[in-house]
Amino acid sequence: MASFSGYLPELYMGLSSLLVHKLRSLLTMLGMIFGVGAVVAMLAITAGAQKEMMSYIDLLGVNNIIIEAKEAVDRNELQTRRGISPGLTFRDYRAISENVQGIEALTPRKRFKPLKILPKPTQEMPLLIGVEPRFLEINSLRMVEGRFFSDDDNARSAPVCVLGESAKVNLLGYDPAEGKYVKINDTWLQVIGVLAQQATADSDVEGLEVVDRNNLIIAPLNTVMRRFEDNNSYLRDEIDGIYIKVQPNTDSIETASVVNALLSTTHKDAGDFNVVVPAGLLEQKRRTQFTFKVVMICIAGISLLVGGIGIMNIMLATVLERTREIGIRRAIGARQSDIIRQFLMEAVLISILGGLIGIAFGFTLSRVIAAAAGWSTVVTATSIGVAFGVSVGIGLVFGIYPAVQAAKLDPIEAIRYE
Repeated sequence: MASFSGYLPELYMGLSSLLVHKLRSLLTMLGMIFGVGAVVAMLAITAGAQKEMMSYIDLLGVNNIIIEAKEAVDRNELQTRRGISPGLTFRDYRAISENVQGIEALTPRKRFKPLKILPKPTQEMPLLIGVEPRFLEINSLRMVEGRFFSDDDNARSAPVCVLGESAKVNLLGYDPAEGKYVKINDTWLQVIGVLAQQATADSDVEGLEVVDRNNLIIAPLNTVMRRFEDNNSYLRDEIDGIYIKVQPNTDSIETASVVNALLSTTHKDAGDFNVVVPAGLLEQKRRTQFTFKVVMICIAGISLLVGGIGIMNIMLATVLERTREIGIRRAIGARQSDIIRQFLMEAVLISILGGLIGIAFGFTLSRVIAAAAGWSTVVTATSIGVAFGVSVGIGLVFGIYPAVQAAKLDPIEAIRYE
C-alpha cells in the first residue's frame, strides 16, 4: 500500500497534464487507438476464420479420407479420359476395401441432381445422394427425428430417405417430417428420419465441392442407382465419391497415401480423382492461419510503432515546455528518479488510455466487418491482452528517453529557462 501511494503524486500530475491539453493528448493517443484496434480486429478475423474452418474440418472427420471424382465437363474430355481410365468405380471401392489396412468403415457415394421435387422447394433445390448405412457412422452424424436407413433398406432398394435439416424445412416446413413423402422426378420416397444441423463451409475446401450439407436428401445407394436415371449419366463416373473412416490408431495421412497410390495405378495417372485428408487440411490450415496472423499483426504493429513515435515526440515537447517546472522541482529536493517517474507515468497513461479506447474500437470494428462482409469474428481475451500489453510496453519504451532527458537537466539552468 505504501509503495503504491508513493506513485500517487506522479499519477496526479500526469492526469492533470493530460487534462490541461485535452486535444493534444487525444491526437497523441490516435496512433495507439488505431494500432490496438487493428490488432484486436485482425486477431478477431483470424480467430473467427480458424474457428469456422476447424469446425468444418472436424465435421469432415480427422480420421476420415474422402475420395472425390473429377468428372468430365463434356464428351471430348470424357473420351480422352476413358481412353486412359474407367473413372471412379465400384471396382475401386472393392480394391480399397480388400487391400488397404486400418480401415474401420467405408461407403461409396452417388450424387443425383433432381429436375423436379414435390412438395415444391421454397429455396434452393436439394441434392440427392446415395450412400450405404455406414455413412452415418463415418461422418458422426446425429438424428433429431426418426432413424437412418439400414442394410436391409439398401439391399431392397427401399424407397426411403433421410433429410438434412435445411432440406426438411425447405420441403416440408417445420412440422414433423417422419412418415411423409417427397417425390423426386417420378419416384416417391418416404421420409424416415431427419439429421441434426451440420456445420458447412463458405468456400472451397481443397479438393471438395462446396455443398450445403444441410440441404441434402440422403437415400440408400442401391435406391439411387436403381430407381433414378441421370440424364447426363454418360458424363458421370459410376460412383462420384468414397468416404473412408480409418481406425483410431491408424495414421490417416499415411493411409491416404496408400489409397492414392492404389488408385493412381488403376487409373493410370489420369488425374480424374482427388484424395482429401481432413487431418492434413487441418495442419495446413493451421500453418496458413499462423502466417496470416503474423502478417496482420506486423501490419497493425506499424500503427503501434507510429503511435510510440508520436508519444516520444510529444513527451520531448512537454519536457521543453516544462523545463522551468523541472528546475524548481529539482531545487526543492526532487531526485532524478522522481523526474523520470513523473514523465514516464505520463507516457504510460497516454498508452493505457489509448489502449483502452483502442480495444473498444477494435471490438466495434470486428463487429462491423462481420456484419458487412459476412465473416465470422471472435474477439478473444488473448487478443485483448496482447494488444493492451503491447500498447503499455510501447508507452514505457518510447517514454524512457524523454524522461531521462528531463532528469538530466541542470537545475540552475532549468530555473533560468524562459
